[in-house]
Amino acid sequence: MFGKILIANRGEIALRIIRTCRELGVRTVIAHSTADARSLPVRLADESICVGPNDARSSYLNIPSIISAAAVTDSEAIHPGYGFLAENPAFADICRACGITFIGPSAESIRLMGDKAQAREFAKAAGVPVVPGSERPLQDVTEAVEVADRIGYPVIFKAAAGGGGRGMRIVREREGAAQAFAACESEAAAAFGSSEVYCEKYIEEARHVEVQVLGDTHGIRVHLGERDCSVQRRHQKLVEESPAPSLKPETRSGLYRAALLAASAVNYVNAGTVEFLVDGGGTFYFIEMNTRIQVEHAVTEMVTGIDLIREQIRIAAGEPLGYRQDAIRLDGHAFECRVNAEDPETFAPSAGRVTAWIAPGGYKVRVDSHLMAPYDVPPFYDSLLAKVIVHGQDRAEALDRMRRALLETTVEGVKTSIPYLLKVLSDPAFVEGRFTSVDGRRLHP
Repeated sequence: MFGKILIANRGEIALRIIRTCRELGVRTVIAHSTADARSLPVRLADESICVGPNDARSSYLNIPSIISAAAVTDSEAIHPGYGFLAENPAFADICRACGITFIGPSAESIRLMGDKAQAREFAKAAGVPVVPGSERPLQDVTEAVEVADRIGYPVIFKAAAGGGGRGMRIVREREGAAQAFAACESEAAAAFGSSEVYCEKYIEEARHVEVQVLGDTHGIRVHLGERDCSVQRRHQKLVEESPAPSLKPETRSGLYRAALLAASAVNYVNAGTVEFLVDGGGTFYFIEMNTRIQVEHAVTEMVTGIDLIREQIRIAAGEPLGYRQDAIRLDGHAFECRVNAEDPETFAPSAGRVTAWIAPGGYKVRVDSHLMAPYDVPPFYDSLLAKVIVHGQDRAEALDRMRRALLETTVEGVKTSIPYLLKVLSDPAFVEGRFTSVDGRRLHP
């Protein structure tokens, strides 16, 4: 096991990693920007080191600064959390070259699955069903329109190196294809440093279902069930649950098989998530693999009893999982709601000072948050303030518990997504588990 780990992240995920490390007896170093100098993770880590100014590119994305911070603090490993450098293969390569363990998959796996067009081909070759689409990144606008015409509208253009809902454009008619491709290409270049774009058939009213997988260096690979992440805004997830409601047994088992096939195709080691679209008939299609811990990993922890951060660290240290698929039990039902600092009507960011913070509690309620009062929500980073996670013996009990937890959650000083979340949780389509669309279109006609 490692003696000291540097955490190259901020907010709730940094705090989450610190807590697991403390239980493992591992010392932690938090690498932070000047904006986060007084944050809760900085207060609770064993050591802290400033890696740059407020701007993420000069701090959390500054590879030389992160590597130097690990070196001067004698950190043996780096945990990237999610976002920032978590899916940067060059960073994983540099860690390896510097003798620092990257807590995540290999740079090779990140590259293979990080390029969505390439990931489709690997999944397809492994026998995993994929959404009909371009076989490679599109060369120009002429090819983009030709491919969209061949696939049939609606289609969606996606950044090959994309993620987090950015670099995506849905096109419903031929007239909008050229403009959408150009906009997607421009956004992809600005957000990811690569202007490569590919095209897929857009599956109407699909559900977004993902499967959590773990693989160790000893050849053991397992799945930990699925999560439904269909309630989104601007392709950003807001509500996640496990197990996914209204899935046919054959669809569920097919998703598990497909996820393990996709992971095996790239010899995947550590924690990863294989994401699918599931249509109304139960047919599913691979869309991508996230080669990192997910924001919503706590949902899986609640139904399996497995600490995914702990497993990430153990696997990176070369330890075996110590269990196989038949030892994993999925128990009850769990929800996670993301409390963001944003206007619940427009979803515009709401930076400012949190003057009061009361976290919910009670039986089987968990809150992952770096909030404290007072706390200045910085305008430089993601707007996530807290994740409220609940568990129940069934979906109805978990849903009642989540409503109760959100109603007693108090955040004063900034607007939050809580009113929107409560609206979603009370929508008849959601309550009955028959919602099928992302971005809440079917939830609020």
